[in-house]
Amino acid sequence: MEVAVGTAALALALLLLRVLYGRCGSFRFFCKMGFYNGWILLLALVAVPLCALRGRDVHNMRIIRGLLQHVKHLYGIQMNVRGAQNFPPRQPYVVVSNHQSSLDLMGMMEVLPDRCVPIAKRELLYMGAVGLVCWLGGIIFIDRKRTSDAISVMAEAARAVRTQDVRVWVFPEGTRNHSGSMLPFKRGAFHLAVQAQVPVVPIVISSYRHFYCKSERRFNPGRCVIQVLPPLPTEGLGPEDVPALTERVRAAMLEAFEGLESELGPTA
Repeated sequence: MEVAVGTAALALALLLLRVLYGRCGSFRFFCKMGFYNGWILLLALVAVPLCALRGRDVHNMRIIRGLLQHVKHLYGIQMNVRGAQNFPPRQPYVVVSNHQSSLDLMGMMEVLPDRCVPIAKRELLYMGAVGLVCWLGGIIFIDRKRTSDAISVMAEAARAVRTQDVRVWVFPEGTRNHSGSMLPFKRGAFHLAVQAQVPVVPIVISSYRHFYCKSERRFNPGRCVIQVLPPLPTEGLGPEDVPALTERVRAAMLEAFEGLESELGPTA
C-alpha cells in the first residue's frame, strides 16, 4: 500500500513538473539554467582526470573544448562562425571578445583556437571541479581588485605569449553585460598585446536577446553568429598608443555587433 501511494505521489509530482515546464516560462528558464550549470559541473568532473594525466598544460583546452561543444545542441542553439580565416595561422596573438553571460562559454568553445587560454577572474579558481579543470587547462587567473597583481599577471602572460606560442583570450569589458551593447573596454588586453608585440584579434558574439533574456526569464532555441574580425597589428606600438588602439578595436567590434543585431532581426 505504501509503495503504491509513493508511486502515485511521484507520478503526480512528475506530471505537475511537466505541466509547469510547459506552461510557466519562468519555471522553464530556471530549469534550463539549473541544468546548464549542473551539466557544466558534471563535465568538469569528467575532464579533471583526463586533464590531470598531462598536468597543467594548454593542450588540455582541447579536451575541455571537445567536452563542451555539444552543449549548444541540448538547447537548440545554432552557432555560425564567420571570418575564421582571420586567425593568424602561425603566430601568437591576443583575442578580445564581448562578454554577455555564462552562455559565452558555448561561443568560446565553438571558435577557440589551438593553444589559446582565457584570462579569468581569480574567484573561478575556487569553484571546486570547475576551478580545478580551468587550472589544468592553463587558464590565467587575475585578481581584478589588486592592481599590482593584475599588472604582474599581464606581464607574465606577455612573456608566455612571446616565448611559449600561447594565444590569450580576454573579455575587455571586464564583466558580463546584458545591455545589448558594449561597455567601455579596459586596457589590460591591449597593453598585453603591445608589450608582446602580437596582433589583436577581435571576436564579436551576436546578441543573445533573440532567444535569451535573464530579466524576462526567457531561454528558447535560437541562432548565434560568431564573427572573427581581421587582426590589428601592434608591431612598433608603445604604451602611449594603447588608448587609441583600445578605442579603435572597440569601435570595430561595436559596428560588427550592431550589424549582426540588425541582421538577426527583432527580439523574439
